[in-house]
Amino acid sequence: MALEIVKFYERSGSGQPLTLLCVLKGAVRFLGELHHAMEKIIRARELDLELEQSFVRLQSYLNDRSVQEPVITGLHDPSEFKDKDILIVEDLIDTGRSMRALLARLDDLSPRRVKISSLLVKRIPSGIQVRPDFVGFEIPNEFVVGYALDYNEHFRDLPHICVINQHGREKYCIRRQ
Repeated sequence: MALEIVKFYERSGSGQPLTLLCVLKGAVRFLGELHHAMEKIIRARELDLELEQSFVRLQSYLNDRSVQEPVITGLHDPSEFKDKDILIVEDLIDTGRSMRALLARLDDLSPRRVKISSLLVKRIPSGIQVRPDFVGFEIPNEFVVGYALDYNEHFRDLPHICVINQHGREKYCIRRQ
């Protein structure tokens, strides 16, 4: 994926820095490895492509259910994104509802161009509303954890990605009064 992204921005030739906008907390590990891989390619190809990092928090799940309106925090300074090339770095896209909300919020900040990279995309029966420009892997419609993906803040520390079973979901479920 890193090579595909670098080639895309090499062809665009904007000469501007590329801002990698990490969607916290789940994409932080993916961001680190993607940034490192892109830097190696940029150096090997002797390209003039500067990478910057920025972060946004998008909370869209309670237990294993997507909430109606995701909560977006961290986009306070409109000048940070104005006329910039933005690459959203996301861990997982399922319905695309959260990504649509983030794209709408970013659009208000007038970036030059916004592209999406996602480590994982779920294959869901109804289809996704937002298709990333760069995809690592397509996965079945299962709730996955590990590699910084969580279930109610648990399992982020796993070094691999796995499906959480029903027993695990019940054990770490947040119960509302």
